[in-house]
Amino acid sequence: MPSQSYHYINLPPSLPFHTSKQSSFSLIPHQNSSFLLMMMMSSSYGSLVPFLLLTALMMAAVSEGVTRLASAGESTGTQWAILVAGSNGYSNYRHQADVCHAYQILKANGLKDENIIVFMYDDIARSKYNPTKGIIINKPNGPDVYHGVPKDYTGDATTAANLYAVLLGNKTALSGGSGKVLNSGPNDHVFFYYADHGSTGLLAMPVGDNIYANDLINVLKQMYKSQKYMNMVMYIEACEAGSMLQGLLPKDMGIYATTASNAEESSYGYYCPSEATDGDPSKYDTCLGDLYSISWLEDSDANDLGKETLQEQYLTVKKRTNLSHVMQYGNTVLSQAFLSTYMGQSPKSVSSVRLDELSSSTFRAVPQRDADLVFFQRQVQKAPKGSAESVEAQKRLDEQIARRSHVDRSINQIISHLFGGSNAASMLTAVRPEEQPVVDDWDCLKTFVRTYEQYCGRLSEYGMQYTRAMANMCNAGVDKDRMVAASVQACSGKA
Repeated sequence: MPSQSYHYINLPPSLPFHTSKQSSFSLIPHQNSSFLLMMMMSSSYGSLVPFLLLTALMMAAVSEGVTRLASAGESTGTQWAILVAGSNGYSNYRHQADVCHAYQILKANGLKDENIIVFMYDDIARSKYNPTKGIIINKPNGPDVYHGVPKDYTGDATTAANLYAVLLGNKTALSGGSGKVLNSGPNDHVFFYYADHGSTGLLAMPVGDNIYANDLINVLKQMYKSQKYMNMVMYIEACEAGSMLQGLLPKDMGIYATTASNAEESSYGYYCPSEATDGDPSKYDTCLGDLYSISWLEDSDANDLGKETLQEQYLTVKKRTNLSHVMQYGNTVLSQAFLSTYMGQSPKSVSSVRLDELSSSTFRAVPQRDADLVFFQRQVQKAPKGSAESVEAQKRLDEQIARRSHVDRSINQIISHLFGGSNAASMLTAVRPEEQPVVDDWDCLKTFVRTYEQYCGRLSEYGMQYTRAMANMCNAGVDKDRMVAASVQACSGKA
């Protein structure tokens, strides 16, 4: 990538310094990643306020890379989107529903199917548990969001390796799927959205290896070097989602990101069934969406994307997502761009549903890692008492609970074996400062996850919470041999 790199954003006309009066400025890059900022501005206002406001914004840009501010009418190149649902199984209905809803928003606002790439396992629309076969909804009494969604990467093709190949535009590295990749260039804008389970340092995928933070960041760096975008926006819905970017995402690569949670907390499923609700959540027996995702999706439904900025949406989503800390990373100057820069814009009228009405609704929210229990508990409650169906439903619920107990016990025994009982708590809970990555040696973390699964069984969506402990063990200097010995002792060699 040439050392001289510019990123563009569209300025809302509502900003005080964006006027019809002629103004101009230039950014002159300097060697060794520093540059001299020169600004010239003419105005008939007779006031320094517009000048000072523009200066403040540009000074922020100095610390986050060279950012060229473009007028709202300037061409923004081609808009691309990669939408990823990282789970499968009907109990995870909400993730594919979120992604399908995102597709409908982009499609309605003018993005072409050839520029939207979708990863979803595609097993819930026609699941035996789905009361409306062939239809997926994302909110109670909501419309079908499944129709027309491209089936680019489904089933066994929903892998991290394929996702990396798509982002890099590398068709030769694909295995299965439609073959569609990101054929973007230096004038294009890219929107990336992921919804599923996550944990410290990783995001899940339906098939194969997890997405590890360092691998994702390396892919983004390759994209930047290859000029695969002008600017890029990332929305990530997952537990501990902030750990994917914390201390890792540079501010000078033209990427702005928000996450459903910080590096140490759960995100939440939403529109979940409960004893107090009727209608769709109860009929579907599962959460229909996720709180952070629903917040940005419904905000996009309710507003003109050409009049709302990324920053405005961030603040709206942050307010509504009141059970976790919505975070932002990367080049935050880019948040001044309109949503339409990445998601398109339609002349159609927007939703008549007020966001404050949506925000005040009393639908149930459930921690991501407990949402599967909601589904299994609903199956037990709905089955006729004493029936074979009831026995089978109870068996599935008991198995889920037993798996959780096994993971809790085995992880605690491993930590006890390595550190003794007095230090076990710190391994489970220690959190690094926000400016630091969650682990120093990423190969160590990957090895520990694989080692645990080899000797103790699949970590599971619930068990993913313990990757924090594994990261802390790596940071404490535990090597593979000790981890293997501790895993064998805890799980008796049981795979």
